Amino acid sequence: MMPRMQARPQGGPGPPPAWLHSGDMADRLFDAVERAQLADLLGELGPEAPTLLAPWTTRDVAAHLVLRERDYLAGPGLVLPGAWGRLAERRRRALAQRDFTWLIAAIRSGPPPGFFRIGWVRRLPGLNEFFVHHEDVRRANGRGPRTNEHAMDEALWRNVSRARWFLARRLRGAGLELQWAGTGKTVRARRGEPVARLAGPPGELLLYLFGRQGAAQVELTGPAAAVQAVRRARFGM
Repeated sequence: MMPRMQARPQGGPGPPPAWLHSGDMADRLFDAVERAQLADLLGELGPEAPTLLAPWTTRDVAAHLVLRERDYLAGPGLVLPGAWGRLAERRRRALAQRDFTWLIAAIRSGPPPGFFRIGWVRRLPGLNEFFVHHEDVRRANGRGPRTNEHAMDEALWRNVSRARWFLARRLRGAGLELQWAGTGKTVRARRGEPVARLAGPPGELLLYLFGRQGAAQVELTGPAAAVQAVRRARFGM
């Protein structure tokens, strides 16, 4: 059973909840910004709007996000295959039957006490999760790429740089270099020859590496064999 959400206190707004505070103010709480904006968009679009994860709808994405943070038994099954993965999917489907406003409220209320409030978890997997799923919803509903403030792009580039080896691990037959377009910043995501280059804003690179190749606004260049290898590869978790 999922834990019952506590009622919000009545009256004035009071102090911000503890989960909003980051141990490193340079992070600017970008995971919290993405979470709040996604919750707003889910409320605007309703439970049956499309996402880039077809056949998933906005209801399915909301259930996935709630399960990830609040079901410690099934949550690991979101990345682990086999019986654990099947358990996670059964429990996600059960969550998707909950009232949609409850799901949105659970997302908006922030991570529960514990693992998902840890600073590095918020900065890396937390920001990635909410940014990518925010775009899954936005772009499937006719909303194009955003122009992020520079500090946000810096946070996303840091995450691209840290996760690149894992997200590109299935690429075979070529090397891959990532470039933050318009800057001199590049990192190697996969060793090998020939080498392809993927260039774009950090958020677009992150979307590509998370398997949203069809939606990511990037430029892929290099020898034909390398480009084809990248296009064939399965990126993501």
